[in-house]
Amino acid sequence: MNDSSMKQRGLSVLDRPNSYIGKTVPRPNLGRLMQGRGQYVSDLTLPRMAHVVFLRSPYAHARILKIDATEAKAMPGVIAVVTGVELAKVISPWVGVLSHLKGLKSAPQHAIAVDRACWQGEAVAAIIATSRALAEDAAELVSVDYEELVPVTDMRTALDPATPVIHPDLGDNLAFERNLDAGAVDQAFRESDEVVEAEFVFGRHTGVTLEPRAVLADWNSGDERLTVYLGTQAPHMVQNIAAKHLGLDEPQVRVVCKDVGGSFGIKVHIYADEMATLALSKLLRRPIKFVADRVESFNTDIHARDHVCKARIGVSKNGTINAFEIDDVTGIGPYSMYPRTSAIEANQVVNLVGGPYTTQNYRARTRVVFQNKNVTCQYRGVGHPIACSITEGLVDLAAQRIGMDPFEIRRRNLIRDDAYPCGSPSGLKFEALSHHASLDKLYAMMNYGALRAEQAALRKQGIYRGIGIASFIEVTNPSAAFYGVGGARISSQDGVAVRLDATGRVICQTSITEQGQGSESLTAQIVGSVLGVSMERVRVILGDTDNTPYGGGTWASRGAGIGGEAALQAAKVLRNNILDVAAAILQAKPADLDIVDNAVVDVHGGQQRIELHELARIVYFRPDTLPPGFQPELMATRHFVPREYPFAFTNGIQASWLEVDTRTGFIKLLKHWVVEDCGTIINPQLVDEQIRGGVVQGLGAALYEHCIYDERGQLTNANMADYLVPMSGEMPDIDVGHIVSPTLDGELGAKGAGEAGTAAAAAVVANAVNDALSPFNVTVTEIPLTPRVILTALGRI
Repeated sequence: MNDSSMKQRGLSVLDRPNSYIGKTVPRPNLGRLMQGRGQYVSDLTLPRMAHVVFLRSPYAHARILKIDATEAKAMPGVIAVVTGVELAKVISPWVGVLSHLKGLKSAPQHAIAVDRACWQGEAVAAIIATSRALAEDAAELVSVDYEELVPVTDMRTALDPATPVIHPDLGDNLAFERNLDAGAVDQAFRESDEVVEAEFVFGRHTGVTLEPRAVLADWNSGDERLTVYLGTQAPHMVQNIAAKHLGLDEPQVRVVCKDVGGSFGIKVHIYADEMATLALSKLLRRPIKFVADRVESFNTDIHARDHVCKARIGVSKNGTINAFEIDDVTGIGPYSMYPRTSAIEANQVVNLVGGPYTTQNYRARTRVVFQNKNVTCQYRGVGHPIACSITEGLVDLAAQRIGMDPFEIRRRNLIRDDAYPCGSPSGLKFEALSHHASLDKLYAMMNYGALRAEQAALRKQGIYRGIGIASFIEVTNPSAAFYGVGGARISSQDGVAVRLDATGRVICQTSITEQGQGSESLTAQIVGSVLGVSMERVRVILGDTDNTPYGGGTWASRGAGIGGEAALQAAKVLRNNILDVAAAILQAKPADLDIVDNAVVDVHGGQQRIELHELARIVYFRPDTLPPGFQPELMATRHFVPREYPFAFTNGIQASWLEVDTRTGFIKLLKHWVVEDCGTIINPQLVDEQIRGGVVQGLGAALYEHCIYDERGQLTNANMADYLVPMSGEMPDIDVGHIVSPTLDGELGAKGAGEAGTAAAAAVVANAVNDALSPFNVTVTEIPLTPRVILTALGRI
């Protein structure tokens, strides 16, 4: 049925016959990937392709006095050795600031260091050879004279007068500061029966993607065009930045993103070594490939979550939360990352602390400081795990202080489900959330009363198990309020073009990208549902700036809510166009026709009238048989960006059941529960697995993952033997439940789901550990929760 007939019957676009929305269906790319036929950058080989290896500084902070590459250049197979000074003639530096983050500053950063190396691992020279092995051998022959400088490594003392300033032109080591004071904070604390304070410490960690960062750049001097093969989340952003800093027009740059072996925000940024590879291709007029090894990944992939936050909460004896206050410090390395900046996470912490709760009394300060360590920036969750850990940690400590059950204190303070729309003291706008419905569902899922009884019985036997819960909100579907207002050319909209080809199949070109989360599947499900076409007849093309509409790509859980809505709208237009053609052929009214199972049918009775492949044959090969003056159009393009709300907030709650061995400090995860509300669910299996994957990354942060630096700024565990990641043996069963509150800022109603699992996982584990250790009167507010941290808290070491 067409739009008008559906509206008359009170149906939405998603209520169509044979809809795939809300159903678990196989991914379209599953067969190819399972057969090992994915196409990753490492798989690509081009004629005359050379390989680049970067010589990296062994010092956290050092002046580059002299580089001698004479021996390296003389080696057979070595094409060139290029320094930062030489490459700077080809590519301009950048500064990672956004205008809407008032006061944010950073120094110009070069693709290869020019006069100083500012962290251990910063590239100081590029060695280009006919093979990776030859380039690595040649790199050992490049001699660099350094003058080692005093590194800034401790974020707590980075702003002290005695601490060296990394970039003297900036005046100090403060990159960004934000202060917020809402409501009557001082009065609220004075009137509170209890004020609980704590210092929360969050260790650095990184993404550890299965596929390391890789780029292949091909400058064609005949076409004066650069083709970039890159595993990225935002191809059009890369196109713009490459053109800008290489002195090209955007149409001179094509970015191709095929398969990506995981990203998690790691591959949404522009890295200096990637930009250097592009510049080297232009300089040497040949294809150049760079693939990071695992040590390089640990030293140069962005890090995240390096925070120390002093916080307090005021609460009345009846459980009413009166106020929150935080003072946060985070270290970001020597530069603000380009172009999304390293201040976004700290800014998000300020925005999100206290977010699920009704109190309007909130004071916050965050300071972002430079360090001589690898750069930090956005990684899965972007501030959510920090804000959630602080908020939910304080709420649990307050409940413990007044002797109230953790569920009950949340029931009394979470924003009511009938209170929307509303806002937070930090200025966030909430359209519709479901905190209480989520809380009730979780309570039932985990059989809370039985767990408490089991916990009490086991404690009598000297077995210490804990229950932790944590509510959360999650930023998804960012609109123009995110980067565009700050001046970065990162599109807030996404576009989709759909067309019926000459065989009656559907080609769909979308600007969102695929990193394994299911973008190809959700797009095909939406388009197939709206058009009445089986999914196997929908081909999705993505990740190519030459062949997709302009858009922002996939980050901040925006693929379904923004890209999916664009797909829905484009498919609606194409369906109406197809029905107009069918009506002309069949001498019927479009309102009396629909498309079901790849054929045009009568709305009443469902009798098949003409199959799509026959309709396409007529349009493409016998248009002379159509009525005079009738011009069929079997292609439609639509873009979408949310308008009503800057973000589509999701929400949910998690719970953890675990056991702490008080003799060894080891933590055993027993069970994990998640209830989340991502609006319309397109593919239940994909959503649940995204949530589980997010939980696992959050558990890694809570218990295992930590980039450990010494006082000289040396990363001491840049390998998979010393940097621990969660494996299948450590993971508990993760039960997932849903509440559905569709956003009305679009017909699809979908919000994001990709970061919900990460948002609260660390918080819920920390709360469960403190619950387990409550008989010992100790509180732990540091992650990762290693055995050393546990045993130190217990006074055992």
